[in-house]
Amino acid sequence: MAELKLRGINKSFGSVKVIHDIDLDIADGEFVVFVGPSGCGKSTLLRTISGLEEPSSGQVLIGGEDVTDFDPSERGVAMVFQSYALYPHMTVAENLGFGLRMGGAPRDEVAQRVEEAARTLELTELLDRKPRQLSGGQRQRVAIGRAIVRQPRAFLFDEPLSNLDAELRVQMRIEIANLHQQLGATMVYVTHDQVEAMTLADRIVVLRAGRIEQQGSPIELYDNPDNIFVAGFIGSPRMNFIEGVIRSIESDRMMVALTAFDAPEIEVRRRSSGGKVGDTITVGIRPEHFTDDSASGAALTATAQVVEQLGGVSYVYALGRDGETKVTIQQKGHSRVTSGAPISVGIESGAALAFDAGGLRI
Repeated sequence: MAELKLRGINKSFGSVKVIHDIDLDIADGEFVVFVGPSGCGKSTLLRTISGLEEPSSGQVLIGGEDVTDFDPSERGVAMVFQSYALYPHMTVAENLGFGLRMGGAPRDEVAQRVEEAARTLELTELLDRKPRQLSGGQRQRVAIGRAIVRQPRAFLFDEPLSNLDAELRVQMRIEIANLHQQLGATMVYVTHDQVEAMTLADRIVVLRAGRIEQQGSPIELYDNPDNIFVAGFIGSPRMNFIEGVIRSIESDRMMVALTAFDAPEIEVRRRSSGGKVGDTITVGIRPEHFTDDSASGAALTATAQVVEQLGGVSYVYALGRDGETKVTIQQKGHSRVTSGAPISVGIESGAALAFDAGGLRI
């Protein structure tokens, strides 16, 4: 396995620049996920690592070696695509070993590596089947197995679960996580699904418009986003954003009035020296940080619009008194709130975050 380094990577298609001066280090054995909205450049960056795209400027280093001018086959990486790209006329075993056979590997070595990959991915009983006889999840495991048999220095995944249904996506997430633990391999994974990013990554790299917005562990990004974009992108359901006015400031906190709700002032965490009394800011509150008002004192009152009863948890989608500000409230178990009824909730102490007019954390 090997570490990956990107140095000053830029990529343009004609006059359109899609990657802007990316510097990134990925440690040997680390699982890094590129996440962001469609068009943010995450797949282009992955293809640049693989050699399928040539950077306009910058360097790609794998295992300390500059591979910027190497062909994809010379970089020692294996890529798993969104489409399974299996040969329909070949069996699972033949698909798994195809790359090795084309590379001139001895027959015994091909058979051994195919057997090991099949055992790792629980494909042993399926080796004689054709792709049409497999489920979507089984086909994706074959595609991953085809990468494993090459024993690459790094694995690159380009939205590999996008074609699967919800249940299979969950199953395959677990299998990919287990595979990383077994192999201890360097893995770079691209997805627009932040749930996949949160559950798989050692480190998440959040991209927007070809730039890195923030990187860190899943919990670090969830608890301490640098800006309103990261705060809104990481977490499902997404963070609530409510307009507020600063009433008073202390060293690490401030009291803020939420203008769209019937509410007393609430305590908001303060991370920087930004903001002053009287400023209008955006307050971020995650759905699970609302509490029963009897436990913490009513912080805001809203009108329920829709209630989702999901069994172990419920979500109340409500509106403020202005009739426009929307808020999502998570409740444990079955909610007793009905559509059109008022709901009063508290906010966990220190859970609310503040963002300035430019979207940066205060």
